[in-house]
Amino acid sequence: MNTQHLGSDLDDFLQDEGILEDCQAVAIKRVLSYQLQEFMTQNRITKTEMATRLKTSRMGLNRLLNVDNTSITLDSMIKAANVVGKKISIELTM
Repeated sequence: MNTQHLGSDLDDFLQDEGILEDCQAVAIKRVLSYQLQEFMTQNRITKTEMATRLKTSRMGLNRLLNVDNTSITLDSMIKAANVVGKKISIELTM
């Protein structure tokens, strides 16, 4: 079999299907949620304690950890990143 590309890349396919932005939002949210949960596990932090550190309710933390809820604000993402000692990096690319 020829090793050349047989078609377009995944982003092109998702764009053609009209779901690229949704998929990107879900991917970003899953990474953020995963990293927060890993931080909590590694540092033995309860949901209640993490919510306190984020200055939110436990329900707010659950929304942040819910990978299906992509409607969190940039402010919430930055707060969460700061709590785990990380930074959010966003850039426009071609």
